[in-house]
Amino acid sequence: MNITRNGTQPSVTGPSAWFSGTVRIDPLFTAPAPARAAASAVTFEPGARTAWHTHPLGQTLIVTAGYGLAQRWGGPVEELRPGDVVWFAPGEKHWHGAAPSVAMTHIAVQEVQDAKAVDWLEQVSDEQYWAGR
Repeated sequence: MNITRNGTQPSVTGPSAWFSGTVRIDPLFTAPAPARAAASAVTFEPGARTAWHTHPLGQTLIVTAGYGLAQRWGGPVEELRPGDVVWFAPGEKHWHGAAPSVAMTHIAVQEVQDAKAVDWLEQVSDEQYWAGR
C-alpha cells in the first residue's frame, strides 16, 4: 500500500500550448508499472479549455464542480455538470473545459501506452468554443 498525502504534490499551471485560459492541474496519481493509469484534478477558470487532443487508450472525466463543456470532433458541444462521467474512446479527437462564465473541475483518468497518455493537437478556436451557444 502507498498513501500519497493531500498537499504533498504541487499544483502546476496548464501550459499555454495545451490550454487556453487559466488552468490548474493537481496531480492525483501515476500508478507504478505494470499498471498504467494516471489521474489529475483539473480546474478550468471561466472560458478556459484544452486544445483538441486524443488519448491512445481513451480518457474518463469525472466532473466534480462547476459547469463545463466538451466536444468530440464532428459532434455538438455538450454541457457537463457535477456527477457527470464522460468517456472518450481511444483516438477520439476532443476538447473539454469550463463554461464561459463558470469554472469547472474534473478528475481526468487515462492510461499510458508507449510512454504517452495524450497527443496534443491544435487549439480550439473561439468559433468552435461558442458553437451553438
